[in-house]
Amino acid sequence: MRIATWNVNSIRSRIDRVEAWLARSDVDVLAIQETKAKADQFPMERLQACGYEVAHHGFNQWNGVAILSRVGLTDVRHGFPGMPSWGQPPAQEARALGATCGGIDIWSIYAPNGRHLTDPHMDYKIDWLTALRDEAASWLAADPTAQVVLMGDWNIAPRDEDVWSMEFYADKSHVSPRERAAFHDIVEAGFADVVRPHAPGPGVYTYWDYQQLRFPKKQGMRIDFVLGSPAFAARVQGAVIDREERKGTGASDHAPVVVQLAD
Repeated sequence: MRIATWNVNSIRSRIDRVEAWLARSDVDVLAIQETKAKADQFPMERLQACGYEVAHHGFNQWNGVAILSRVGLTDVRHGFPGMPSWGQPPAQEARALGATCGGIDIWSIYAPNGRHLTDPHMDYKIDWLTALRDEAASWLAADPTAQVVLMGDWNIAPRDEDVWSMEFYADKSHVSPRERAAFHDIVEAGFADVVRPHAPGPGVYTYWDYQQLRFPKKQGMRIDFVLGSPAFAARVQGAVIDREERKGTGASDHAPVVVQLAD
């Protein structure tokens, strides 16, 4: 079984590339982030024609998450209990989508950005991640043998080696102690980073800004992660970051992350 996560940065702009990548990668489950599409804008039929059942959660041109599966897709959940709200009036954003696929509890996660260190959105980000940790920890407390995976764009680089320059990011989001602690707390709750052992750094990234020729300069960030429960992690046989998909015209600024599981 092969599962993957990919921030496509607009499914409508990237649908041709997504279709081609699905055919080439042969993944069984794909978690997508930043679909940037309302329900009536999402290319449901085109993705179903690729052989996948599809669940999507999106309200507008921002955020949006989806799960594609050819090993079953049941128990779809839009968001998680206790998920914080944002905006005026406050409302839960389309940042988390859960479903059971092939016996695994799959979650497509698009964590808030944080924007700036003193921005109110940073407090929202920390609250959002804390709520996710508490809820995910309760799942494992109820069933320590559960196969659960939280995968997506976390908007956090948890280690210094996960950014091309700590000096450049010193006063910016994604690397602050608060954000890294929030990420670490989810790992400590029982969800291991299952990709890093198979794709160690430094210089291994999943995101490269479109500006300043970051990709050819190899100036990226590692912010897309697959975090698995103990039962899930025990099945991981390998993992790869598909850097090639970041190349060429019309590419997303993120690369897909693929995990191979034992039967």
